[in-house]
Order: sequence, then structure tokens, then C-alpha cells
Amino acid sequence: MKFNKMAITALTSTLLALPLSALADKKEWVQKLLTAQQPSLENTARNLAEQPARQLVAASQSVLAQAVPADKREATAQQIDAEIKKYLEAAGPAVRASTLKLSQSVIGPLFEEKFTEEELKQLVGMLESPVLKKYQGLLPEVSNSLLEKVIADARPQVDPKLQVAQTNIRAILDKASGGKLSAGAPSADAPAKAAKPAAKK
Repeated sequence: MKFNKMAITALTSTLLALPLSALADKKEWVQKLLTAQQPSLENTARNLAEQPARQLVAASQSVLAQAVPADKREATAQQIDAEIKKYLEAAGPAVRASTLKLSQSVIGPLFEEKFTEEELKQLVGMLESPVLKKYQGLLPEVSNSLLEKVIADARPQVDPKLQVAQTNIRAILDKASGGKLSAGAPSADAPAKAAKPAAKK
């Protein structure tokens, strides 16, 4: 009786040890894969940070062409470029840090769940195999999952910087256009108009 209990305990311990060891090896391969993917992740982060800047540039170019006198456009464009550069220098590192940090908790578990250890080895080695198609097919899901998390995580840091850039660029354009942007804006000191009473039926 005692022998059987000892044998069962030893067998159970052996069986438990095997998957833990395999899991550790698999996690190592996932980490190697994430390291190999770092340039791609950094490119994703850069694109994410640059997207609002591109929108600002496009909007600014429209106002430059329509509202700013020709002799002031070049100097105004240089001021806008400086604001965009300041935004990117501040927001870029924040988005990059969020991307690399969250890749561990978002992408890592997906790779670990979807791929075997052998498949991970093949990916890290960039070998020709059908697993590459499987990996590429998973990339949209991986990218979408990561981007949602990065946007939520980086927004508190990025939004204030974007707001400052927007405000400064609007002020630059307003000054260069002779106040055309603010001409139609209601004064903060102006009294609000009383609401008209509803017509009696």
C-alpha cells in the first residue's frame, strides 16, 4: 500500500514536471520571436504616432493655401513643421514604450496559444515552411489586438501633446491669416442669448 502511494506520487511529480519544462521552453521561443519582431513592432508604433501628425499636416496645408498670404506661407509652414516635430519627439517614445510593453502581454500569449514549440522554432529561424502562412494569417488579429491596447494605454500621454500641437498650429495659422480663423469665433465675454420662449398653442 505504501509502495503504491509512493509510486503514484513519483509518477504524478514526473508528469507535472514535463509540461512545466515544455512550457518554459515554449516561453523562451515566444520571447525570441518577440525580439525578432521588435523592428516590426517599432514600425507599427511609429505609424500609430505619426497618423495624427499626418492629419494635422493635411489640415494645415489646406488652411495655408486658402487663408495665409503667399508671402507668409513658407515661414508659417516652417513653424508648423517645428510643432509637428515637437509632437512626434514627445509622442513617439510614449507610443513605442507602450507597444513594446504590451507586446509581452498581448502578442506573447497569442503566439504561445496558437503555435507549438516546434512552430515557434521555425518562425524564429525564418525557415521555409507552411507555418509561415499560418503566422501571416494571424498577424491581422495580433495587430488589431495590440493597437487597441496601445491606443488605450498611450492616449492619456499622447492626447495632451496632440492638443498642444493643434492649439499652437491654429494660433500660427490664425496669426498668419490676419485673424481669419478666430474672426467668426464667439467672444468669451459675450452674453449668451436668452432662449426664445416656446410658442403658445
